[in-house]
Amino acid sequence: MSTLNFTDDELRCKCGCGELNPHTVFIEFMAKVQTLRTQYGKPLGVTSAYRCPKHPIEAKKETAGQHSIAAIDLSVSRTDAHEVIRLAMLLGFTGLGVDQKGDSRLIHLDSRGVPTVWSY
Repeated sequence: MSTLNFTDDELRCKCGCGELNPHTVFIEFMAKVQTLRTQYGKPLGVTSAYRCPKHPIEAKKETAGQHSIAAIDLSVSRTDAHEVIRLAMLLGFTGLGVDQKGDSRLIHLDSRGVPTVWSY
């Protein structure tokens, strides 16, 4: 699962199980995330990647969320967030969530079927 700039430890479920994403689509997804990171040219911290079905956030949902398939939340803020969003759009990420308030600023990326942009 790991790439040049993202380790398996960063991509594991954080509920305590430590599982890695079992979906083959996640490998392709992470290749695109790595391309974004390479073009961006700066480190990007991972706040959340895979969430297993037992993860507290996923367990509350009726159907599996994007984090159970192929998604990532990257710790990035302010003007850097603008650049990551620009690159994500150019690279064809179709799910783009933006949280730029408070202390936990992040950009969510996924590859859902219908292009969707939202803020938290």
